[in-house]
Amino acid sequence: MKVLTLSIKQEFFDQIKAGTKTFEEREIRPNNVTKYCVLDDEGYVDEIDGKPITVKYNAIKFLTGAYKGTRPSMTVKVNSCEVIILTDEEGQDIVYIEKGEEYLASIIRYELGEILE
Repeated sequence: MKVLTLSIKQEFFDQIKAGTKTFEEREIRPNNVTKYCVLDDEGYVDEIDGKPITVKYNAIKFLTGAYKGTRPSMTVKVNSCEVIILTDEEGQDIVYIEKGEEYLASIIRYELGEILE
């Protein structure tokens, strides 16, 4: 089983545990793109039919609390995920420049399923 580990605020951790928060979204940036998307040989996000190919995770392990000692955690099944390209009011893709390279503003959205542990 392939598991993605993410830190999360206690408030959102509690909402997932209670079943009231059913998704988790994260911004995709150049420094974390390999965690969320498959890259081609040239280092660009690989696509099928114009849609980014995502790294397939079976579950997400959420951690909360201080970065020392034992941290509360839970592992939640991932039902599906998708990349959402962000657009402005006119429907145009939002483009950012970081360290001289352009990238599209986007998020990855994981639909969460049952709590596994």
